[in-house]
Amino acid sequence: MIAVFFSTFVTSALKFLFLLAPFFAVTMFLALTRGQSAAQKSAIIRRACISALILGLALFFAGPLLFNAIGITLNSFRIGAGSLLFLTAISLVSDGTRNHATGLPEEDRDDVAVVPLAIPIIIGPATIGAILVYGAELRTVSEVAGGLLGLVASLAGLAGLLYLSGFLEKAMGKTGLHIMSKISGLILSAMAAEIVLTGIAGFIQSTSLQ
Repeated sequence: MIAVFFSTFVTSALKFLFLLAPFFAVTMFLALTRGQSAAQKSAIIRRACISALILGLALFFAGPLLFNAIGITLNSFRIGAGSLLFLTAISLVSDGTRNHATGLPEEDRDDVAVVPLAIPIIIGPATIGAILVYGAELRTVSEVAGGLLGLVASLAGLAGLLYLSGFLEKAMGKTGLHIMSKISGLILSAMAAEIVLTGIAGFIQSTSLQ
């Protein structure tokens, strides 16, 4: 039981961290908060991560309810969510940005913590679909607990990177952050392929049993 919990926690934390595209989030955070004080940036980080956590927790448990409500199977949703995640991965690899959040908001905002930082920069459409899938895949109490803690840990890790964003920008430069976003995209593409292939295999197996 403890082994299952620990294994699920480590795996989930890594998966969720890459789903959040942390280095892209750092780049956008730096652009959105340019000229603001350290206290203002800290407040934005707290609100953004709390908002993302609330949404993430809701999605984590909403998968089975949503699938039953609209009458689709987990395997079908795996294929759809994995395909969408793959498009995001391609965008990160080619341009270093998520395909749904490539620019700054046109209008001035008093608070960028929730929109656009938490949504859609940190948690975008592809991330929403992947969280729904991963949450629905976990069955036992140990797996669910490990997955939840992994989600919390990934957001805590992202928050840490955002707090260190100024240092990261000086140490790595914009080019370095751009390269790290591309590397994250490569890992996301592999995750997307796994989700899609799992969905296809499950769909084939379910139809062959009918």
